[in-house]
Amino acid sequence: MSKRSEIVAAEECIALGANQRQFVSYPNRETSLGELSVSRALPIRERRLVGPWCFLDRFGPLTFSEGKPLDVAPHPHIGLQTVSWLHEGEVVHDDSLGNASILRPGGVNVMTAGTGISHAEQTPREHTGRLNGVQLWTALTDQHRGGAPGFVHIAGVPTIEWPAGVVQVFAGHMEAASLPGPYYSPLLGADLQVHPGHTLDIPLDPSFEYAVLVMRGDCTVYGEHVTERTLYYLGTTRSDASLSSRGGARVLLIGGPPFSETILMWWNFVARTPEEIAQARTDWEERHRFGDVAAYDGPGLDAPSLVQFARPNPVS
Repeated sequence: MSKRSEIVAAEECIALGANQRQFVSYPNRETSLGELSVSRALPIRERRLVGPWCFLDRFGPLTFSEGKPLDVAPHPHIGLQTVSWLHEGEVVHDDSLGNASILRPGGVNVMTAGTGISHAEQTPREHTGRLNGVQLWTALTDQHRGGAPGFVHIAGVPTIEWPAGVVQVFAGHMEAASLPGPYYSPLLGADLQVHPGHTLDIPLDPSFEYAVLVMRGDCTVYGEHVTERTLYYLGTTRSDASLSSRGGARVLLIGGPPFSETILMWWNFVARTPEEIAQARTDWEERHRFGDVAAYDGPGLDAPSLVQFARPNPVS
């Protein structure tokens, strides 16, 4: 049997966007990558997508004095964008296009895989001894997923300061704060800091579905208590969100219109057919298409068997 005709144990992701308000909690799945603790919020069995967002890993918080807690060897991507956002620490990004950057809190890395790219992420030699943040993926639409790969590092994202809190927008826009590029779908990605003893009211787009993830602190959303390591799906038709905290909180907000296309996720690939995934795996194993990450000292990751249900690499 040829590789292109093998059965691919991929995960089919269909938008389950509600046409009404909801408030549903989904516990994260805990995993690890060496010393690094990872909490996976998306995809999970009951909720594959929130708008175009198809993957969300929360890693840390971690304090260290020796070693390199983050060391993800070169690996390939197709059909998606990776979005990296930090609360603490530093991450070095290197890719097969020759891009290199050090991500720090307040900045965002956006890598567009398109038809194919490979990259690696590591803790740098000079570091603060802390690591705490998230990595997300957006699924590229069929119109854009065949485009050229690319990478953008933005050192500082737009910020809104209100009496009740601070909002940093790392994708899309809110009020006058806008970071539209280089994204290819309507969406929102925002970091909400709620000041102690305050209620933060923020505007929402009723056509979007939304979800929140508590990064730290005590928080209520619409009067409902929310906790860390749980994704809370809010549904659609909401024009605002109300978050309160007694001691202060930090919350991740993601959203977008329910994604109109069915996608297949396998390992680090987002595709539409098993044949696309099989070809991408063959190209990676035979060192075609994805290029080399010359800045990384060591071999790349081996692709799993196609018949193995291959979850994405943590912090990939």
